[in-house]
Amino acid sequence: MKLMEEQLGRVLIVRSRPVRPTEAGEAVVRLSRQISLLEQDAAAELRVGDTHAQLRVSLAADADSLATWLLDPLTHAASAHAFELELLRADPSETARLLESGRVMAVVTSENSPVAGCEISWLGALRYEPVASPVFVSEWLGDTVGGEHLDSAPFVSFDRDDELQSRWLAQRGIEPRLPPRHFVPSAHDLLRSVELGLGWAMVPTAQASAAIAAGRVVRLDGPPVRVPLYWQQWSLRSQILDGIRAEVEGEARRALDRSTASLAPSSGPHQRRGSPELQRPR
Repeated sequence: MKLMEEQLGRVLIVRSRPVRPTEAGEAVVRLSRQISLLEQDAAAELRVGDTHAQLRVSLAADADSLATWLLDPLTHAASAHAFELELLRADPSETARLLESGRVMAVVTSENSPVAGCEISWLGALRYEPVASPVFVSEWLGDTVGGEHLDSAPFVSFDRDDELQSRWLAQRGIEPRLPPRHFVPSAHDLLRSVELGLGWAMVPTAQASAAIAAGRVVRLDGPPVRVPLYWQQWSLRSQILDGIRAEVEGEARRALDRSTASLAPSSGPHQRRGSPELQRPR
């Protein structure tokens, strides 16, 4: 490491406990991982090298995408291209940093500003429904789904960065700080807590539909929330990375809401800047 720093004339790591890379060190890490990706592509195409060696592909996404639609295309891609998959749950505020540092190769995010050296494409919108259990509606909302008493009814958030419920209340003229707020940091457990009557919440339609059909929750009056999602990856022509993107975009066309044309990019499917963000996923 010392020799590399002397050759580059830059400090690459902060010699602390634990050791961490500097900004220049992160650039070296990112370059190293990009070279490994291209080497793996070339070896597979030329049928040379260790055919049993597998590249580790690290991706990041929000919790609700992981819980609803994203695992299917990633599983298909891992099977087709024989790579080891590492998935990170990340808030939109973290995705740019993860790409810049080389920690991940691609992300699903609601952030539409591309990181330098990356390209971005619009996937669609993840739709959320306001739901609560019948018992909760009876106890807190006066047996009506109209939501006249939402200013005192508790709601459930994923974590303190989850503003879906607060923004939905604000759009209805209700001060979000008035009702009690619970935190359940798991997409599946959040829905379960709503079914049990802990509070109401905005739940992805893909999750809410089955619970509504089974009578475990009911839909509250009020508009759904649509969160635009984007795929952002390193700007490399990699067979593996492009294969993953193709699988993800294909599933997004089936699973996400693409009816709001204004959310789509105006300059093609793999543009450099997308449309304004409306909401953030968990």
